Amino acid sequence: MSILVAEILGTMLLILLGNGVVANVVLKGTKGNNSGWIVITTGWALGVFVGVIVAGPYSGAHLNPAVTIALATAGKLSWALVPEYIAGEMIGAMLGAFLVWVSYKDHFKSTDDEGGKLACFCTGPAIRNSFSNMLSEIIGTFVLIFVIFYIAGPSIEIAADSGALIGLGSMGALPVAFLVWAIGLSLGGTTGYAINPARDLGPRIMHAILPVKGSNDWGYAWIPVVGPIIGCVIAALLYVALV
Repeated sequence: MSILVAEILGTMLLILLGNGVVANVVLKGTKGNNSGWIVITTGWALGVFVGVIVAGPYSGAHLNPAVTIALATAGKLSWALVPEYIAGEMIGAMLGAFLVWVSYKDHFKSTDDEGGKLACFCTGPAIRNSFSNMLSEIIGTFVLIFVIFYIAGPSIEIAADSGALIGLGSMGALPVAFLVWAIGLSLGGTTGYAINPARDLGPRIMHAILPVKGSNDWGYAWIPVVGPIIGCVIAALLYVALV
């Protein structure tokens, strides 16, 4: 599986499950309607877990342009690979958003709240203040990226010729899932914690394309793109300085 395909599939699953849980909580008549913020943050964390499991062995499962840019900034990824990663992340995010719309099409039709329907695609501020909203995205993404740099593999070493395999296998995706869960629970209440430019921009584009009524809120759309990029660069530079 190529980097492009891996990032498409991994990000698609992330957005399908992440925006899917928002739709389940927000849209009218669903089984999970009004089940709350903890359900949403848990769904997003598990979406990360699933996406990382699929894409991890082939691309490292960035699933997020902020992760890609941070790794390149820290010298852990060639800048020549950045366009392929980001293309996969954007395509995957758009496909995931489309599948959410297909899955909840009847509920989108029966829901009158246009803001709630937009929330099933992208983020928005609880209190609209460009400076504060930007700062929230910078801080949330900084935490995500800085901690990712310190998520290490197994420390047990054995003889190379023993034939034994030691590691977490697919469970190695759990630390990142817990990290995203923690960010959502602790820092997500201000802007909905995009912390991922593709996660917000790709689905927002799909909201504009699909027959879903309501504003796309393009006036806010730059914040969940620029904020995470700033946050990821700060995290990468601090990590490099410390290490």
